[in-house]
Amino acid sequence: MMTEDLARERYYEQLQPLNLAPLWSVLKGLVPAQPVPAARACMWSWNEVYPHLLRAGELITAEEAERRVLVLENPGLPGKSQVTDTLYAGLQLILPGETAPAHRHTQSALRFVLHGSGAYTAVDGEKTPMHRGDFIITPHWTWHDHGHDGDEPVVWLDGLDVPLVTFLRAGFREEFSHKAQATSPGAGNSTVRFGSGLLPIDHVQRGLTSPMFCYPYVRAREAIEVQARATDPDPHLGVCLRYVNPATGGWAMPTIGAVLRYYPRGFATRPYRSTDSTVLVGLEGEAEIRVKGCDVLRIGPNDVAVVPGWSEWTVTARLDTVLFSYSDRPVHEKLGLLREARS
Repeated sequence: MMTEDLARERYYEQLQPLNLAPLWSVLKGLVPAQPVPAARACMWSWNEVYPHLLRAGELITAEEAERRVLVLENPGLPGKSQVTDTLYAGLQLILPGETAPAHRHTQSALRFVLHGSGAYTAVDGEKTPMHRGDFIITPHWTWHDHGHDGDEPVVWLDGLDVPLVTFLRAGFREEFSHKAQATSPGAGNSTVRFGSGLLPIDHVQRGLTSPMFCYPYVRAREAIEVQARATDPDPHLGVCLRYVNPATGGWAMPTIGAVLRYYPRGFATRPYRSTDSTVLVGLEGEAEIRVKGCDVLRIGPNDVAVVPGWSEWTVTARLDTVLFSYSDRPVHEKLGLLREARS
């Protein structure tokens, strides 16, 4: 007499040639009780990474590499070029006199400048200088190249929605016909045009990305100082301001939410978690990030840390601390999937 286990095993074997599978054997994995990210909480120390970036500059040119970048690979996602389950991060180096060739792609990108001066980026013919702390957007399917007119190495963080676009099988790219675009006079015009609080009376928003593609740190730092003086820090988030599209008031990018955070010296947040995965970049000061179940991450200037989605975390500021962060929060909000928990 055939046992029940053997009968089921033979039944499953009969299903395979028909491209059928029993849901009951995988249901709890497909619909878990709560999110289970593959990414792990981790950190990259600037002091450890920067010498390797300079070594890359000795070994390969920006033009040869197309983008001379060290990818920040999450230890929970080895070999996948992912910093979280849905986001990409890399540190890009450009040296004096170099040009990173022009191309475009459907993935949206941000640049967050960490070190050096004299570099620039050009987006659809508009050139903008890059200064430490500037948040710069490369909207999807826009021509962009990078160059350097200064005399010292420049490094910035690249953040992209590559894993999300890859999952949707919606990735396209195209090379420009020349090494660099022709740029129009008046570098940074979009910041002046759209960052003044004024819009043409007949302005029509085109696309989902902010028309202002450079958000200078000097302005953002002033805004967060004013906010810090005007109100007490949120007990879970500190002083937290999001970068917005000035034409709509929504997120500056459709798939990536960029935020500037300030924690006064000695301030400690209460435990917080949300479904979006977060990349944190140190700008000023020093803080301890405690992710439940993980080692303490001590973040300082130019360090990069990751908090996977639905991980409980706190921040304790050892000095007055400013952090830049980006996450996939806009996608969660648009799909009605965002969930938060505050202890």
